[in-house]
Amino acid sequence: MTRAARVSALTRAQAYTVIAAQALRQQGRHGEALSLAGMLVNEAPLAADAHQLLGMCLADHGDSPGADIAFARALELAPGSDVIALNVATWWRRRGRIADAVTALAGVPATSRTCLMLGRLQQQSRQWASARASFRRALALEPDLAEAWRGLGQVLHQEGAVEEAIDATRQAAALDPPHAPTWMFLGVVLREAGRLDDSLACLRRAGATGHDEREVADAVHGVLHDAGRMSEALEGAHRLVDRDPAFVAGHETLAHLQWERSSRGDASPDPLARFERAAREQPGHVALHLALVRALLQARRPVQALVWLEPMLAREADNPALLWLTAEALDASGRSSDAYPLYIAAARRYGATRADFLNAHIRHLIRSGRIEHARRIAEQAVSQHPDNQEAWALRGVLWRLEDDPREFWLCDYDRLIGEIEVEWNTPEMPDPLGSLRQVLAGLHLQAGEPMAQSVRNGSQTPGRLFGRNEPVLQAAATALRDAVEQWVARLPADVRHPFLGRKGTGVRFAGSWSVQLVESGRHANHIHDQGWMSSAFYVSVPRTVREASADAASGWIQFGQPLETLGLTLAPRRLIRPQENRLVVFPSYMWHGTVPFNGSEPRLTVAADLLPGSMP
Repeated sequence: MTRAARVSALTRAQAYTVIAAQALRQQGRHGEALSLAGMLVNEAPLAADAHQLLGMCLADHGDSPGADIAFARALELAPGSDVIALNVATWWRRRGRIADAVTALAGVPATSRTCLMLGRLQQQSRQWASARASFRRALALEPDLAEAWRGLGQVLHQEGAVEEAIDATRQAAALDPPHAPTWMFLGVVLREAGRLDDSLACLRRAGATGHDEREVADAVHGVLHDAGRMSEALEGAHRLVDRDPAFVAGHETLAHLQWERSSRGDASPDPLARFERAAREQPGHVALHLALVRALLQARRPVQALVWLEPMLAREADNPALLWLTAEALDASGRSSDAYPLYIAAARRYGATRADFLNAHIRHLIRSGRIEHARRIAEQAVSQHPDNQEAWALRGVLWRLEDDPREFWLCDYDRLIGEIEVEWNTPEMPDPLGSLRQVLAGLHLQAGEPMAQSVRNGSQTPGRLFGRNEPVLQAAATALRDAVEQWVARLPADVRHPFLGRKGTGVRFAGSWSVQLVESGRHANHIHDQGWMSSAFYVSVPRTVREASADAASGWIQFGQPLETLGLTLAPRRLIRPQENRLVVFPSYMWHGTVPFNGSEPRLTVAADLLPGSMP
């Protein structure tokens, strides 16, 4: 007898029992509902709906193992039922059994709802391409499904396809105008795209439709900052934390704004003073304390961070986040031997699930000279997270320390670093480079040195530079993209290589900004973890940099010298003299920085991260 032949349908009376049990569940009378469900399963043991009801009631009653068994039996009895599969997948998603939830949906006909749920599960598992395909299938079946447009917009945003994310989220907002989180998300993404007026309009719409007013206000302050309205942003951020001192995001924004103001030499208090005061006034607010610790570490104040961390770790000795943060602070304070056991303890709890922790652990092991241990973790990191840029950057450092030729396979400092003379197709703009200098000079008047970035003694424009409306910025984006695509087209394909293996038929911008360095300014050695390829386009180069010898390399860009805090004395593998209207491109995982320079003229660049191709 087949499985389908053994399955039975509920009688009319039994169907009414289901309705009655569901009514009891809605009234919170879970014990009575469970009793009815148990009776129904005894009466109709081969009815999938009976087992599904029992699973729901057991879940309400807190019997998760029993609910697992009941839901699995319901799915076994009706393997082709999309309704049961959706309910089972929802339950297993709540239980964190994502793979089981996906399996539950795999055997049922594709409907808009099953595709939507599958997309959400894949999104939760960070399987962006699969989630994107599932949301698109849902929309092919039901084009007006706002939830699928929302999910698609979120996934496209994660993949760096900002404009496509905006289009998808606009569709969701048009289909479901009262949904405040959609307007909020749209405002955030529009800010990233540099479309600041549109961003403010969407954020205000989010507030008008009921979104958390604190989150809206905090986002508005960020947009005002990007628009160069620093005083308004700061005043609003101060008002927000004064009104709600427990709001963590507000303190983070205020700290970053004050940091940038202080970096410009403006008279201001310690950028983190208000943050610390709020934490002292709220000793039980763990999230606030953790956010403060992260800000102190970003501000390169590890000793202060330890003051806050040590009592927290004493109370929660097994908390992996506290173990990690304390280890990082100890390491940055020069107490490597004290940090080591904490990294080991945190590693036992995190496993290989988090690339950021694996990278932090590798950095510590390199600093403390435990190269063999670092190598094992690095192999795990690139295996489990093959697109993570820092994991490859650290793997390259270890290959270099071991004199392993694979360093040159990975980095190939001659072939994978390109120098390109940019061609402008702008007959209506006779001096595009001069126009670009003028626009960027105005933006840098309002910019400061951001916290936790590579800029030292300079300023960096906020937001997405190429999202701004100025014609010369749009012309620059086109000219740089064309130059990069022509260069990429000449590279060989190699599916085994983390850079060449991702080569596509074109490129798209994942981020764009401008940096202005002044006398003694530099970039600390770093990589770009959000890109595939990164770039630097030279808009203004000081005479002292143009005329510097290769021995001094004042103001030159350097490649292959790792992060300074790794404590290694490794020389750069390649140095390039900046030249105006010249674009330098390289894999995002390649260590790069700049040599400090002297002179009163600023060193002005446009930088961008790029990703392969357009989204299908």
